[in-house]
Amino acid sequence: MQSSTRFLPHYTPEELATIQLDGLKWTVRHAATGSDAYAAKFRDAGIRPEDIRSLDDLRHLPCTSVEDLRDGYPFPLLSVPERNVVRMHASSGTTGKRKVLTYTQKDVNDWMEMMARCYELAGLTELDRIQICAGYGLWTAGAGFQLGAEHFGAMAVPVGPGNMNMQLQLLVDMGVTCMCSTASMALLMGEEVEKHGLRDSLRLRTCIFGSETHTPKMRQRFTELLGIEDSFDISGMTELYGPGAGLECAAHDGIHYWADMYIVEILDPETLEPVQPGEVGEMVVTTLRKEAAPLIRYRTHDLTRLIPGECSCGLALPRHDKIMGRSDDMIIFRGVNIYPGQIAAVLGDFDGISSEYQVTLARRDGRDFMTVAVERAKGAHSGGDEALATAVGQELHRQLMARAAVQVVDHGALPRSFGKTRRVIDDRENGCAAE
Repeated sequence: MQSSTRFLPHYTPEELATIQLDGLKWTVRHAATGSDAYAAKFRDAGIRPEDIRSLDDLRHLPCTSVEDLRDGYPFPLLSVPERNVVRMHASSGTTGKRKVLTYTQKDVNDWMEMMARCYELAGLTELDRIQICAGYGLWTAGAGFQLGAEHFGAMAVPVGPGNMNMQLQLLVDMGVTCMCSTASMALLMGEEVEKHGLRDSLRLRTCIFGSETHTPKMRQRFTELLGIEDSFDISGMTELYGPGAGLECAAHDGIHYWADMYIVEILDPETLEPVQPGEVGEMVVTTLRKEAAPLIRYRTHDLTRLIPGECSCGLALPRHDKIMGRSDDMIIFRGVNIYPGQIAAVLGDFDGISSEYQVTLARRDGRDFMTVAVERAKGAHSGGDEALATAVGQELHRQLMARAAVQVVDHGALPRSFGKTRRVIDDRENGCAAE
């Protein structure tokens, strides 16, 4: 990491603890006086703002969840007068109503500062040109990447998703050096670059990607296809401003998160008690500065772990591991609990298949069946498909204790996406689709 930085903060542990405690006290006081929903939660839990005297008191506060966002629609958890709201963003909801989050001008300013930190941590400068391939409009992704680029001082190329011909043209003509997208979009772009023979015409050096889980094999594939020097996984969600909540550094040993902006707890998703240090659990976040819609112990359902110790990059901010899946995306198959990420991890151990896969669940005669379609690696011959399918099926059974029929399909046969790729299709009776 560079010794001189414009946006990245440098705190001692004592300074950071003081910032977090002051922010926690302010947030609880602000939410209790500004939000009827939070005031009721605190009353029910027997909590008063003055009860928060140390960071350990955080665990006594009640959790909030997506149900609180639905119950408070259209402006859930609003803790400022509506006249102070300058923007809203939303993400899709499971009941037909979107999760709507509001922002004051200070919230927007804090968000763009967080995004600028991400660009700096990725090694970008004001001379970089950033092609933004994430969604605009109600979604936070495109707006967040653009806000951060402009605040950082780099040139934003705001394309959004889709329109592959325009994407390729701008990559070449604008001399784009950094691309921001989902991992699926990066893979799709890389395959199109290879198809059209454009790699030598690109100036692309960096990719910042996020919004979905990915495998190391998928990352390696789009890195090679695009000819980039490095790629960085970014974290974020609509409830927590949007993209920019944290980023990998060049050491690629976890995601540095902005602990002066929010606190991370890792809890057991069943008991909501803290897991042991280094163990995987559900990420629960509490904001420290958010005005319009503060989050207090918000259950993200994202599964990860805190990484102990200092990072070799020298940035003294805590890290969490990559997002390994979601606690609410668990598949229950013949009594076995399975996360899609577990399937992806098994597939990543086989050289003969690509990074792309799709799981289909079906129910016939009262019995559940799982089919896992995997793509043959590019350039591989079909003669070994049967043996490969058998080997993959056996390893899935060994590691997951569940039997799946494995189908090896041609490279490029599975759907590609400009956004998040749909990995699981649940066609069982009264089932639902998981993403």
